[in-house]
Amino acid sequence: MSRRKRRQEEHENTDRWLVSYADFITLLFAFFVVMYSMSSINEGKYRVLSDTMEEAFKTPPKSPDPIQIGEERKTLKTVETPVEEVKLIGVKPAITPQNQQLERIADDLQDNLAPLVDKKLIKITRDKLWVKVEMNNRILFASGSARVSERGYPILEELAEVVRNLPNNIDVEGHTDNRPIRTSIYPSNWELSAARAASVVHLFTRNGVDPKRLSAIGYGQYRPIADNASAQGRRSNRRVVMVILADKNARRMMAIEK
Repeated sequence: MSRRKRRQEEHENTDRWLVSYADFITLLFAFFVVMYSMSSINEGKYRVLSDTMEEAFKTPPKSPDPIQIGEERKTLKTVETPVEEVKLIGVKPAITPQNQQLERIADDLQDNLAPLVDKKLIKITRDKLWVKVEMNNRILFASGSARVSERGYPILEELAEVVRNLPNNIDVEGHTDNRPIRTSIYPSNWELSAARAASVVHLFTRNGVDPKRLSAIGYGQYRPIADNASAQGRRSNRRVVMVILADKNARRMMAIEK
């Protein structure tokens, strides 16, 4: 009997390695999950964060005042900065080449299109990211049409001449009021607004503007600037907007600000 018990006690479980193997597989799976989650970065948010941090660190570093340990040596003289001088440090905002260029573009447009601006047929607005030239549709297109009118040609040719040699990207936006349109050519305001933007883009390219810098965008009735309940509001909403961008990231930054 004692020999049989001894043989049973000597029996070993050869499957114990499965426990260690299962633990290893679990850890390996967790490792790949963590690596995948770290690789799934929102590129847009990352670039915005990167740009913000870059702007923040462009300011000159400020060293803290030295800490005097022990008694101050009499041989050293403390030089005090005048209060007026301190107030001037860092007051002037940084002006980038892009800002200066946009200011010049806006000034040129304001001078060249002054008669139309005075008649409120064109509105020019400026920002650090863009310059917008907003044109009422009544000087560019007939109702329900995307063909540039005879009155609109010289206006657009003037714009093309101003922006022809600029390196900036340009977005041309088409907008309508909320009255529906259903024709064989334009089933909805989407098609009409996009076609009007494309007509302006085509005219620009025929007048020497690099097509690689141009984009045609149709917003339909979904970006109104006035109330469509009134005739005046609908006239304001029927417009084409030329947006001259500061750089390739300006459109993304504009979308984030909205």
